[in-house]
Amino acid sequence: MRPDDILTPTPRGLFCRPGGFFIDPVRPVDRALITHGHSDHARSGHAAVLATAETLAVMAARYGEDFAGARQTARINEPVRIGDTTVSFHPAGHVLGSAQIMVEAGGLRIVVTGDYKREADPTCAAFELVACDVLVSEATFGLPVFRHPDPRGEISKLIRSLALFPDRTHVVGAYSLGKAQRVIALLREAGHDRPIYIHGALEAICALYERAGVRLGPLVPVRATRGDLAGEIVVAPPGSTGDVWARRFADPVTALASGWMRVRARARQNGVELPLVISDHADWDDLTRTVIETGCAELWVTHGQEDALVHWAETRGLAARPLRLVGYEEAEAEGAGPAPKDRRPENPAVS
Repeated sequence: MRPDDILTPTPRGLFCRPGGFFIDPVRPVDRALITHGHSDHARSGHAAVLATAETLAVMAARYGEDFAGARQTARINEPVRIGDTTVSFHPAGHVLGSAQIMVEAGGLRIVVTGDYKREADPTCAAFELVACDVLVSEATFGLPVFRHPDPRGEISKLIRSLALFPDRTHVVGAYSLGKAQRVIALLREAGHDRPIYIHGALEAICALYERAGVRLGPLVPVRATRGDLAGEIVVAPPGSTGDVWARRFADPVTALASGWMRVRARARQNGVELPLVISDHADWDDLTRTVIETGCAELWVTHGQEDALVHWAETRGLAARPLRLVGYEEAEAEGAGPAPKDRRPENPAVS
């Protein structure tokens, strides 16, 4: 059996013929295995969904309890037989509940990473390296220029700015699932124990994280406050930091937490005064290290800068190819990301 006999790119997503399921399909299907809850991977309307308990909870919070006809909980590292395949879920380190999916069939082991990172993150389970024959890897930051700094150093920039400008509100753009909670947790780790104010779009997901045991400290919805919040930190979706909603605050300092803030021109283009290079995706070094450490003989690349990682793999003697799956958006999970030629950003304000 060849890898292509097990997984095949289709307009609806990556299809496993011997198992009769799709992985992160972009259109409704009979059976979907979901790596994590970001909407470029987790869509509603499937007849049946298999995902981790946390991802199922995220989908219910975002789409309603009837987001799928049936749901099944995947337990980490526990094999499940589906058709002529065995599948298992392994921590991806991306956001709460995120998982890589391994498909075993015909003596081959294929790992689909979904989105992942290898940096420590107090808000989700750490990435687990999974040996495989074929690696299907994301490449959101698949260029050598992208080497993410220590996120604690980036948070220290925010804390220093708060001390320098005590009469201004610091409004931090951070995607509502994963990035916002990580920024809040990093602030707590750095000793910021004052209430952090949050946009209403963050309330439900922050509450879900708290129920999952992730301690975020005192959070106050902005709608429940009065005044201009001078000297405070407000965390909000990236698209809201430059609109009318943010004008209520005291001479706001606009910050954006994103791996794309490595590109300073993007910060200027989006009116970001305080760029924070904090990413929930693997950078170039971690992408290439993961390919090597999995021991894979073949690499399939998707979700981002595909060609550079394919070229790098080929120079090392690996079989490699871009999948060029359509319908996936980098911008949703990072903010201020590029819209690839065959894709459109879900939120034009951060494209």
